[in-house]
Amino acid sequence: MLKEIGSVFSFLTIFPSSNATLENIAKYMYLFPIVGIAIGLLVGSFGFGLSFFLDPLLVSLLVVASIAIVTGIHHADGLADFADGLMVKGSKDKKLKAMKDLSTGSAGIVGIVLYLIGLVVTISLTSGFDLFRTILISEILAKFSMVLMASLGNSASLGSNSPFIEVMKDKKKLTAAFIIMLIPVIAIGETTGLVMLGVTVTLTIFILAISTRSFGGITGDVLGATNEFTRLASLMVFVSI
Repeated sequence: MLKEIGSVFSFLTIFPSSNATLENIAKYMYLFPIVGIAIGLLVGSFGFGLSFFLDPLLVSLLVVASIAIVTGIHHADGLADFADGLMVKGSKDKKLKAMKDLSTGSAGIVGIVLYLIGLVVTISLTSGFDLFRTILISEILAKFSMVLMASLGNSASLGSNSPFIEVMKDKKKLTAAFIIMLIPVIAIGETTGLVMLGVTVTLTIFILAISTRSFGGITGDVLGATNEFTRLASLMVFVSI
């Protein structure tokens, strides 16, 4: 099982694994929340320590930078492509083509800038142990949202997303991911964690509806964008309650 977790970890972070084939990663997608726990513990502990010495805004900036470094900005790129695809007028094929374009359009750039500003501002509103809690819970929920999206959605086109969607049609795997996610969310977040979960599920379904209407289904970029959107949304919920 450690090898399987390692392959999934390498897919979601910059840390390499010799066992990281696309088929193997897709097979164990339900373990995504475990990687969320690991990232949350690492980045959350980093932010928690810094919060005793630095100004909250500076801590927030360093935390966002550490998230970007650990995850390799992999899913942020999906957010940019998702924004570009949505803003293109025309058929579903034209929108899909815009998402696959290697160059980032104006919509993608604006989307990334607003997203990063949102992260920095939101995280700066917490400190100490609350900072640790919100980062940990938001990372777990962000990874679970991708599992949920793959389970509920259909592929817009054949590609790297297809194996994940096919595997996650197994509801036993979704149940396993849900249990892995729910235990730490309740233990650490309590009632607030459940509200964050509710917002995460609602937002995931909303993005699924938009993607199905705009692209005819979901893609790898949609999965990545879901990770980013739900991370920010859950952080906002935490600081608002």
